[in-house]
Formats: sequence, structure tokens, C-alpha cells
Amino acid sequence: MRDYAKELPEHREKFIGENDLFLEIFHGNHGSQQLGRPSLLFIHGAFTGSWMWSKYIPHFMAAGWNSYCINLRGHYKSRSVDFTQVEFEDYLEDIRVAIAEIVDDSGSPPVVIGFSMGGILSQKLAESVEIAGLVLIDSSICRQVHEAVPYQGLAPREPGLAVPAPAGGEQFSADETSEDIAFQRKYLSMESGKAFAAFSFHFGAEGISVDGRGITCPSLVISAVDDEDDDRRGRAAARHIGGEYLGLAGTTHTGLLVGQRYHEAVSRIMIWLRRFDG
Repeated sequence: MRDYAKELPEHREKFIGENDLFLEIFHGNHGSQQLGRPSLLFIHGAFTGSWMWSKYIPHFMAAGWNSYCINLRGHYKSRSVDFTQVEFEDYLEDIRVAIAEIVDDSGSPPVVIGFSMGGILSQKLAESVEIAGLVLIDSSICRQVHEAVPYQGLAPREPGLAVPAPAGGEQFSADETSEDIAFQRKYLSMESGKAFAAFSFHFGAEGISVDGRGITCPSLVISAVDDEDDDRRGRAAARHIGGEYLGLAGTTHTGLLVGQRYHEAVSRIMIWLRRFDG
């Protein structure tokens, strides 16, 4: 199995905050850096960690972007915690800690790039915390978007106190090879049931309310599209926060980060980031 996390370029690592959050810091190539650019803060999804961004990071480094990858409490190399006690708001606090660290380092707030659970966390945080921009990659949706384009045929189940990592018995998907899937299986871990109960409609949540009017920074929404409802939902999410939208047909949720077409999302983000140059 190819372990993309072990192929990452040289970078700094440190632990921050009272929960010893593991932060990876990647400096952009000096020849490509431009003055005035904000840093990028990558927020992973449920069950995962900073390793999930392993295919993305080299591209942003090569383009001169300083990138920070945080691990929420209990994830990857962050200090272990009792997941039965962790709540959605605790993860919000972890991201605040990461943003404060970046502001101390660079003097300005970052562009926040959130995937899945990291996306709904990033949206909620952007209501009240200053950030330079917001990118959502197949983000968990907020209550308002679900009201506009609800999931059909859900049979909500109780998440329990902690949610075990997905079994993932498949060998490949529409845009992921067996090697891509094996890479994820190596690192997937359990997740907080209380967090899922707050945001996941698949677990019977009422959903997280997001005041789209409170998000004033530039934003981009990228969605994996399997059917018309996926596309409508992604467009509704972009409208709700006043952002741009890209739907990628034939891609999968995790495939957008670690699959064979991940570069399509990276390319669109790179184009969107040009607004911060000059």
C-alpha cells in the first residue's frame, strides 16, 4: 500500500492548546510566494486527520502557499481523549486555537478549507471569527440547506456515545483505487457520537443552524455529485453563504481528497485563490 502521509515534503510539527492538538505546518516554495497572501488552514472530516490532505498539500506548497493542517482533539497524533465526552462545540474551540496560532505566526487570519464535518464546523465558525476566505469540500450541510433540499428516505439511527470507524468493505469506488481505499483504512479512527448527534441528519440531528449573512468573506463550495439532488444541495449551500460553486459529477465524498480525480478540486481552489494575489 502506498502511504501518502509518509511522502509529504519536509515540514514543521507542533502541539498547540491545552488539548495538545497536532498541527502540521508546510511552508510554500519561496520562488512562488507572493506578499500579502493569507495562509491556508485545512480542517479534516470525521474519523480522519491531517493525513487526509496528503495529496493536496504538495500542490499548494509548490504554488507558494503556506499551509497548516490541524488535527481536532483525539484525532491522528493529537492527544487521546474520551470521545464519549467530546461535543461539536469542542471542535469549534479547537479550530479557534488553530486560527489564533496562525494569526500569531503570520499576522493575519487564514483561508479556511474544510472537508465534510470540517466543512460544517468551518461554516459555523465563520459566523463570528474573522477569516480571509472559506472553501467547503463536500461539506456536511447546515439546517437551512437541509430544509431547502432535504435528504430523501433517511432512516436516522442513534449514533451512540462514540461512532466506530467505517468498515469500508469495498475494494474500489468510482474515483478511488484499492490503494486509495487501503490508505484511508490504515488511519481511520472512531468519532464523537455527540458531535454526530449535533450535525448529521443521518443520525437524526436537527442540524447546525448557520447564519449565511454573517459569513462575509469570499467562499467556494465544491460538491461530489452522484445525482440531481446532490447538485441542488451543493448549489443551495453555495447560495446560503453567497459563494461560488463547483459540482463534480462522478466523484465520491472521500474521493475528492484522496481519489484519482482529487486534482480537479485542487485546480478549482487554485483558481479561486488568485483573488488573494496582488
